[in-house]
Order: sequence, then structure tokens, then C-alpha cells
Amino acid sequence: MRLPAPPGCLTFEAMPTLIAPTERLADSFAAAVDEFIAEGRGGPDDRSLLGQVIRDHVLPAAGTAWVAAHLAEERRWETAPPANFVPMTMLWWVEGATFLGRVSIRHRLNDWLREVGGHIGYDIRPSARRRGHATAMLAAALPRAAALGIDKALITCDFDNIGSRKVIERNGGVLEDRRGAKLRFLVPTVPAGAAEDDASPRSRAIR
Repeated sequence: MRLPAPPGCLTFEAMPTLIAPTERLADSFAAAVDEFIAEGRGGPDDRSLLGQVIRDHVLPAAGTAWVAAHLAEERRWETAPPANFVPMTMLWWVEGATFLGRVSIRHRLNDWLREVGGHIGYDIRPSARRRGHATAMLAAALPRAAALGIDKALITCDFDNIGSRKVIERNGGVLEDRRGAKLRFLVPTVPAGAAEDDASPRSRAIR
């Protein structure tokens, strides 16, 4: 008899994983972006990276024709970002051929990121929410941030976004302060004692 999984844990037979963005999943990625647009993302007041992608690439195009150009631009951000931006690594959270979400890791902070954006930003497609994906995806992304030399990642969320706050806190986030509408958390990218304790929750999450 299989025991029920603890609350907040994923129960998939094949666990989702982080991968580099790929045109192979263009159909699933485009369908996910359509879900974001349906919930209001991409408007002139959406200052997120996803909002910019929707305005710059999705709305002027149709179908999946925009995906290849967008991914080529995104890859350049890792080594040659636009002026006034910092280098960034984008990763996708996928299960098989299904795009579930994405996480961006900024290699360093500028003034805006220090106040608002933080080191790490993430989105889970609407149809995949409330299934533990955000918590697991962030757990898998933290070692990538550690590899970039980030000891404690600054991660922010709106003060009234209870779900996002729980995701951050489940990954060890400690509230630093509130600045305007944003809560700022510091999240260790390597759990305390991880080298000695290979059975830690985050160690299991990133395998």
C-alpha cells in the first residue's frame, strides 16, 4: 500500500526537472504563455520579465513563430545582456514534453534588483499551480545559484502574495525587510550541513 505524500510534496511517477530552454517544447511553452495572457499578464503595467516577453515577442506574432527568436535573445542574456541589465540564466521546469514553469537566476544585483527583483524570479503556468511545483523548482534552482557564487539569494514577493511567501520560506527563506509593496527574503543556496546530511529535503528535491 502506498502511503499518501506529505502536504506540499510532488507525487509524480517521473519527477519534473530543470532544463535549458529548448525549441523542442515550443508548443507547450506557447500554450503556457497563452494561459498567462488569459489571466492578464503582458499588459503595460506588467513590469516582469514575462510581461516584457509577451509584449516584445508574443503579441506581435502568432502560434509558435516567436519562440525561436525569443530563446535566441534569452541565451544572449547569459553573457551579453542589454545595457542596464545583468547577466541571467533562464531554466525551464518540465515534465516530459510539458512546460510547467521557468526560473531566472540573475548573476548579480543592480539597484533595481536589490530593491524589487532579487536574484531569482520564477513563474508556474496557471494550469500547473497548487501542486508543489514552485517549491520544488526553487529548490532545484538554488544549487545553480550557488554555482554562480551566490551564497544567499535575495528573493522578493508582493507583501500580500501568501503563496509565494510560503514557497520562499519552505526553501529556507528568512525575511529581511519590507520595502514598499515588496517583501525581501534571503535564502541560503546551500542548506546548513548539506555536505554532512545528504538526506535533507532540498537534497532530495534536486536529484
